[in-house]
Amino acid sequence: MSLKQFAIIPIIIGVLAFGIQMLDQLLAPFMPPAGNVGFSWICFQSWAVYFFSGCTLKGGIKALISYGLGIIASIVIIITGGAMAPAIGFAAVPLAVGVIACAAIFLERNDWTSCIPALFIGAGAFFAFMNYVPEATFGNASLTIMVYCFIGLLFGFVTVALRSSYEKKVKNK
Repeated sequence: MSLKQFAIIPIIIGVLAFGIQMLDQLLAPFMPPAGNVGFSWICFQSWAVYFFSGCTLKGGIKALISYGLGIIASIVIIITGGAMAPAIGFAAVPLAVGVIACAAIFLERNDWTSCIPALFIGAGAFFAFMNYVPEATFGNASLTIMVYCFIGLLFGFVTVALRSSYEKKVKNK
């Protein structure tokens, strides 16, 4: 593929990135919590997750499941760490993180929950949301992260479909 032919691929990616940002600006006012400034960063994370999840529909579904499991793990960490804090103080949250992270690795033994990197990225997104988004709750953080995660994974799927189609067209010329 020549450089001129290849140049179409970055243009496709740029148009898709533009689309994510436009969609975020349209969707954010309807997503909780009220007054948010948008969450395209979650889309861009999960868009990348699609690629290391195998660039397949099944990989995307596994990533979505794992993102959700990361959110659940984060909620358990927050609740458990908070409950243990009066008894063990400073070590409560690190202990909860260590125990839940250890337990989470066992999920790789099931095919549908085996996308452990997506679990940790979903957990990180949840912690970021809870710490830096005013008025965040477990419910609105979970909903918003999963909606934006789905959008990013969908854009990953579309990216692969468009690129594959274009590369096939170029190859057959």
